[in-house]
Amino acid sequence: MKKNKICFFNSTPFWGGGEKLHLEYAIEFKKLSYLVCIVSKKDSPLYTESLKNKIQTKPFTIGNLSFLNRQKQSKLTRYFVEENIDTVFISASPDLKIASFAAKKAGVKNIVYLRGLAAPVKNTFLNRKILEKTLTHIIANSEETKRKILGNFKSKELEKKIEVIYHGIDLALYDEIAQKQSVVFKRRGSELIIGNAGRLTKQKGQQHLLGVAKKLKEQGISFKLLIAGSGEEEEKLKTQTIAFGLEEEILFLGFVKDMEGFMKALDVFVLTSIWEGFGYVLVEAMAAKKPIVAFDITSNPEIVADKETGFLVPYPDEDFFAKKIIELNSSPELRSVLGENGRKRVELKFQLNQIIHEIENYLELV
Repeated sequence: MKKNKICFFNSTPFWGGGEKLHLEYAIEFKKLSYLVCIVSKKDSPLYTESLKNKIQTKPFTIGNLSFLNRQKQSKLTRYFVEENIDTVFISASPDLKIASFAAKKAGVKNIVYLRGLAAPVKNTFLNRKILEKTLTHIIANSEETKRKILGNFKSKELEKKIEVIYHGIDLALYDEIAQKQSVVFKRRGSELIIGNAGRLTKQKGQQHLLGVAKKLKEQGISFKLLIAGSGEEEEKLKTQTIAFGLEEEILFLGFVKDMEGFMKALDVFVLTSIWEGFGYVLVEAMAAKKPIVAFDITSNPEIVADKETGFLVPYPDEDFFAKKIIELNSSPELRSVLGENGRKRVELKFQLNQIIHEIENYLELV
């Protein structure tokens, strides 16, 4: 076993991208013989999954103002000291406020912020203290996220401690799961199967997706659009689907756990988000050899190579978006070439084991 002990602190009560990332990183570091633990809310999905994977797990519950609770902070500081934590990873804002200060008091060597949100950070006294004085490292999941972190700060010291390291995918595991899963939808005739996955929120821009679908139908394209996800915009989107007369073309699948089976069903993956910190679902689609159509905004160009692994469309041009889908519909050969190129790009840039080694080097763990 390596002497370095790594702690992933995540008290989020639900399962999302950050929680998935913490679990995957914990598993990978454990494979490399690091001592690993996860601190999470008791009985949360992350807590349960951590125990399933035989990772040392500590229950800890906090709220937005827990960083003001000296008793809680002291308890966490003692835990870091007693467990001889060398490195702590933190993602969520409430966690950052308490865990970074506790880690600092405990003398933790590496206090690492995994920033996955491409949104501006307010230049407040508390944020300056955390970002500039308390954290030792900041890992941004894209160049876009890095730009957003620095947007309200004019600090050379802060800029020096930020490293862009993309999220990665375990391709061997992905392929193994995909082979076992059945497709979530079977085509009828020669219809083009288009897929979109993500929370049904304004950020994900599914309203543009409906506009594109309407244009495809007006052009006489035979297609089925599968939308995976749930969220606050769901009823509004379903109402608009009926208004556009697209009930036969659009299928709302709700939350889909088995993304590998979802991707297997598709001919084309589309993403209409109006911003993304890092569109991990694009990596999943390229791993499945699916061509991409997405807006040419925020971090998308860092993942999708335009005209090589798919098409990047000027935002918010729904006509051009539809045009590119029609182009893919008319050429199975083009879909195949773009899909193969996408898989190769994932192999080169987004493999999980490579990402873990990048983190090791950045933190000087090796």
